[in-house]
Amino acid sequence: MAGKEILHKVKDKVKDVFSSSGPETGKGKTKLSGKVVKHGYHLVKGKSNHPMEDYLVAEYRQVGEHDLGLFAIFDGHLGHTVSDFLRSHLFNNILSEPEFLSDPETAIQNAYQLTDQKILENTAELGRGGSTAVTAILIGSDKSVKLVVANVGDSRAVISKNGVAEQLSVDHEPNMERQTIEQKGGFVSNLPGDVPRVDGQLAVARAFGDRSLKKHLSSEPHVIEETIDENTDFLILASDGLWKVMSNQEAVDEIKDCKDAQAAAKHLTEQAVNRKSKDDISVIVVKFLC
Repeated sequence: MAGKEILHKVKDKVKDVFSSSGPETGKGKTKLSGKVVKHGYHLVKGKSNHPMEDYLVAEYRQVGEHDLGLFAIFDGHLGHTVSDFLRSHLFNNILSEPEFLSDPETAIQNAYQLTDQKILENTAELGRGGSTAVTAILIGSDKSVKLVVANVGDSRAVISKNGVAEQLSVDHEPNMERQTIEQKGGFVSNLPGDVPRVDGQLAVARAFGDRSLKKHLSSEPHVIEETIDENTDFLILASDGLWKVMSNQEAVDEIKDCKDAQAAAKHLTEQAVNRKSKDDISVIVVKFLC
């Protein structure tokens, strides 16, 4: 199916679309392949002087005969304009890819690269900053629900299966990609008391935007596919404001007995604040019920 045809067949069934003047909270639900899907979200601005830089997306759409759940967290740096741009454009670019339904991994790879190119082409408007991203797409069919997770940077996706946490995303830390960065002419700093940084500046090795560092950075996403089955409890998407102070299993344990997805997301943000997280904190919890 061509990209334009897909767009024409997209019927928006938007439950929640939200930005970042916070704190904000909300929830929604739908039914995919016989499974009830409920989500909740909560955002809290960090203690920095700059405006909130996190943006979230949570919505349901229909493409052809497939019901979709679209969830994402965009954690901006050096301003919020790039993360806002991603909120408005990334999923549309993914769904416009001709092979989205037949080969979602390739579609996501292509859309991430295309979106990054558009950001770099519009630096005059969007500024010199950038953003991490973690996206999760639920694809419902007659027989099953497939989950496709992609990310660049250190915003993270964690799934709980029978109470056990499994990280689906990859934290793209500079030390992990030191060799590639150095081959491109960059360097990774390791100053005492600080985290590793690309060219002494950015604490992630992959991101959207960041034009001044782009020749040493990648916007290629890590992509993974999972099947949602009877063992799947819930999915957590969160910016690093949560993960800096909480392990994957701790996050799962904190909300494993919480039946309401919105309350679960709010609880995680509150726990992060209690643990002295100073960064912006954004959390989406997606619960799966038979």
